[in-house]
Formats: sequence, structure tokens, C-alpha cells
Amino acid sequence: MCERGMLRTTDFTPLRSAIFSQTLYKHGILSAPSCPIFTSHFSIVSCSIPSENQESKNPINGNAVKLDMLKSKNGHVTTTCDETLYIPMSQVRQNIPSKKQLVDTYRQGLIVEGAYRQTVVIRSYEVGPDKTATIESILNLLQETALNHVWMSGLLSDGFGATHGMMKHNLIWVVSRMQVQVDHYPIWGEVIEIDTWVGASGKNGMRRDWQIRSQATGLVFSRATSTWVMMNQQTRRLSKMPEEVRAEISPWFINKLAIEEENPIKIEKLDDTAKYVLSNLKPKRSDLDMNHHVNNVKYVRWMLEGIPDHFLESHQLSSIILEYRRECGSANIVQSLCEPDEEGFFDDGVDEYQHKRRISVLHGFSFGSGILESNGLLESFNQRPFSYTHLLRIKEQIKNEEIVRGKTSWKRKIPSMPFPA
Repeated sequence: MCERGMLRTTDFTPLRSAIFSQTLYKHGILSAPSCPIFTSHFSIVSCSIPSENQESKNPINGNAVKLDMLKSKNGHVTTTCDETLYIPMSQVRQNIPSKKQLVDTYRQGLIVEGAYRQTVVIRSYEVGPDKTATIESILNLLQETALNHVWMSGLLSDGFGATHGMMKHNLIWVVSRMQVQVDHYPIWGEVIEIDTWVGASGKNGMRRDWQIRSQATGLVFSRATSTWVMMNQQTRRLSKMPEEVRAEISPWFINKLAIEEENPIKIEKLDDTAKYVLSNLKPKRSDLDMNHHVNNVKYVRWMLEGIPDHFLESHQLSSIILEYRRECGSANIVQSLCEPDEEGFFDDGVDEYQHKRRISVLHGFSFGSGILESNGLLESFNQRPFSYTHLLRIKEQIKNEEIVRGKTSWKRKIPSMPFPA
């Protein structure tokens, strides 16, 4: 390990691609067309400078770094600087800052009262047949804004949420519980604002909350909260939070809750007697995240596939709770179990009318058919939530291991906005 401010010029494997050198040259970090950069995970080791006693200031990840020549040998120099120039190649391409940022012009994000706010436009591939954002799209936006928040903090080390202290201890974040409430779904082309912030959760955990609202009206569309713990990337075991990491993230903690849960709902475990069972679900390559495990959004998609189509056509998701048990890899075979928690009189009656055009449970009534249409009497009764319990598990011959338990609440589909278009 070299002293602070000294650039090491040996013990590095050759760079396998010239693209990185061209990037450095483009930003003025290299000062000659032919520059031998020796690196494996790090960049900026030595450079060829044609003029001695040269001094320059080059922006590296937003920080001005002064380069002074010490000596030259065969056209190559060793330099000193006021900061150690060990910069991972990925950070150069991702433009990961090393210091706290208040504004992110690329992502239209900024820090507001300690929280991160990002402005997003709902794109065409984020909506479903009804032109409203899908629950999968909302979950993806929550994940993206969380990562961007860490990016703005200057603590991001690996590009996927781990801080510098976490990388040193070989730790990664894993979510243990998540809850999302959706009052209204944004529509295609709508501009929304997503706020996210973090807080403490016990001694070794972290809580992250979100709020999504319309930029035009300020109407809150959705709220979400989650609990995160640390896991050793090699042993795959949960880990206590090192004091070094606590010191990194605790200044960002905010005592504010998007969803208040005095008594968190306990999700019961389903078994083979569940009403709906989907078997032989195989993860695809596109389902894997940067940690080489199935993405959390894919879990939700598998859960919802167990619900009958006729129900999904007439209802929309209003709340989902997820309790994560273990990881799922590309080699696992998954089974999705689903059980309705209650089957209400009016739900069954209206659904049967809507989809089969007959009402077998309402014989003898003389009401006009209009009462049973949307906004009628029975429709008002039908607005109460309807819920399902879910379980994803790895199907094995000897033992089935739980991946995630879930509970979803639903309501009859209504316009995405609470006011006329």
C-alpha cells in the first residue's frame, strides 16, 4: 500500500480494454496519446507527460485534483496529489461522486430536508392495458430512487447500494420486509415526484420509506416502507452493522414514517391445500439482479399470476406486504401458492354478473340492471378490500423452502384520478 498522495506504478495487471484510456484522455486526465495505464480494479496509475514541471487541475468525479510531476523515466511519470487517485473503473463510467451532492441534473433529483426527491415521467412501457402504471413499474421506481439517493450521498461504492464501509466488510443490503399502499395509479405521460428517506430500524437494521405524488396536483398516489438488514456476501449470513457503516449512514436518518404500523400484520404460511397453485416456475436470465439473484419485482409478478384473470380484470391492487425469507437463484424451481382470505357475498355476485352476465345469488330481486352496473348500489358495497395470502417457495423433493410470504389487498377498479379527466 502506497502512502497517501503517491501513485503506485507497479503491481497492476494490464488494462484489457483501450476504451477506459480513451475515456480518461477525453476528460483531460491523460495528457498524451499513448499512455500506459496499468490497472485491474483501479484507474489512473501513471501517465505519459511530455513536459516537465507541468501542473494541471483535472476534475475527477467532480473533485479538482492537483497533479504535480515528481520525476520522469522513459517518458512515464510518478505524481503526487492531494487525494488518493484509486478510482474504480465503474465509477468513472457511472460518474459516482465521492462527496455529498445536492442536485442531480441527469436524473432530475435533489436533496430536500434530508430526503431525496426525483421527478419522473411515466413512460409507455411502464403502463398496462388501462394506461396506468403497473405495480411492477412502481416497485422498480422505488428501487431506482433508493439507489439514486445513496448515489447523491457520496457513500455509494459498488453501484448497488453498498457504502464504502460495507464493501470493506464484504456486506450487502437485503430487504426483509416491504409494504406498499396505492391509492391511485399514475397514468401514462404523467409527471410524478418520488420522495425517499431512511431511518433506523432496531440496532442493526435500516428503514427506507417512499412517497409518490402528482407534480401537477400534489395528490399522494402511493406510500411505501421497507426494512433492510446486512448480509455477508460470501457466507450469505446476516451480519451486525459495523460501527463504521453506522457512522456513514446515521447522519442521513430521518424520524418520519410513510406508513405507520402499530401492530404489523402477521402473514400465515400456506401449504399444499392452497386454492391456487402454480408450479414449475423457472427464473430466466432477465429475472436476475446485480447480485445474481431473482429480483424482488419478479416475486410480485409470480404471486399475482396465481390470482384468477377475471378477478384481475375487475380489481386493482391497493396494498401489498412482503416478508422475505431467503434468496432465489437461477437454478431454483419455484412454486406460487395463493389463497383468498375471504369471499364476500357482493364480490362473488357482482363478479359473476360482470363476467357471466347472470346473477345466480340475487333471485327474486326486482331492481333494474343499472343498479348492478358501476357506481350502482352493489358497487358501493363492493368497494371494501378483498385480500389474498401468497407464498413463493422453492420446490424440492425433500423440503420446500420459503422464499417470500405475501398479502395483497384489492378494491374494485376506479379511475386512476379522483377527479374527472
